[in-house]
Amino acid sequence: IRLVPVAELRGLRVGPKLFQYVLKVLVQSVQLLYTLLRIEQPSYILLQNPPGLPSIAVAWVAGLFWGSKLIIDWHNYGYTIMSLSHGRNHPLVLIAKWYEKLFGRLSDYNLCVTDAMRKDLWVNFKIKAVTLYDKPASYFKETPLDLQHNLYMKLAKDYEPFKPRAVNPSAEGSAFTERDGKSGSVVKSRGRPALLISSTSWTEDEDFSVLLRALEDYERFIKEGAKLPDLVCVITGKGPLKDYYNGLIQKLHLKHIQICTPWLEAEDYPLLLGSADLGVCLHKSSSGLDLPMKVVDMFGCCLPVCAIHFECLHELVKHNENGLIFRDSKELAEQLKMLFLEFPTLEGKLHSFRENLRVSQQLRWDQSWDQTVLPLLGNKE
Repeated sequence: IRLVPVAELRGLRVGPKLFQYVLKVLVQSVQLLYTLLRIEQPSYILLQNPPGLPSIAVAWVAGLFWGSKLIIDWHNYGYTIMSLSHGRNHPLVLIAKWYEKLFGRLSDYNLCVTDAMRKDLWVNFKIKAVTLYDKPASYFKETPLDLQHNLYMKLAKDYEPFKPRAVNPSAEGSAFTERDGKSGSVVKSRGRPALLISSTSWTEDEDFSVLLRALEDYERFIKEGAKLPDLVCVITGKGPLKDYYNGLIQKLHLKHIQICTPWLEAEDYPLLLGSADLGVCLHKSSSGLDLPMKVVDMFGCCLPVCAIHFECLHELVKHNENGLIFRDSKELAEQLKMLFLEFPTLEGKLHSFRENLRVSQQLRWDQSWDQTVLPLLGNKE
């Protein structure tokens, strides 16, 4: 793999927003076409959409020049993402929809991430696609206890929730694990909190107030006498709405729940997923046709998930089998209560979901690619 960088655009903030947007698209088109025409002649140009404006049209022109086949990998529709901030009937959104429909048809092959999207592409765009489900990379797997402890100790330097609740002079400890000073063996701490993880890009298609309200209900359950563990809720990622939600989090007064929003190093994220007790997904597809990659990664780590409902989610999350699907904060709170009752006993739904994920033996990314895409390219080597 050879990366060819394209310079980031700066200093285009002159005039009305619409003018800025049109200017940005034109400049990016020239940049991208210039870059594509300078590389070695490709047999195929593989393009992920979104973002497709202006890249679909530019890739098609480059394909004509090189005599290359254009493959579009549809992960969602760009116009539905734009509609989150502009509304469905905004002129820009309507132009983007027309553009995707027109230039999408000029591709030679099409991949998509769900059967629902495959059907939609054919019905509404007359585009034939092959479903290639997102799969976890090989490094998304359960984390051994020793590596869990090292990760917790590293995070405890910067984040209060990972620090030990009680100091044991004969052991090195975090909130979740202890390493014996003599034997060096690691055990899970008695009375440890449950570790709940969610990841986000902090954008409009994820309403994190749903999780915050559920956590307030969970706190109330404990106050009412339910035998539930304390919670450490880790929300990873960065994005435009992070400061807004951090402001909401600071206004919460929770005694049994600690929330932290770290930005993790790339190698630490799969380790944390493989160490957690439960994942929560609040991704609501803008089109209702794509699946959340974060759940794919969680399942690679055999991490059960509670995910918010949308149209085709059942293609990934099997309710009551590898996780639970909820529709609002009340339902999520009840699910957290049911899953964490009598925690951390190795019985109940949480354990059975994890066992189901272990035995499901899902394909990894490279195997899925070999099975689905190579035959499409006529390359069976």
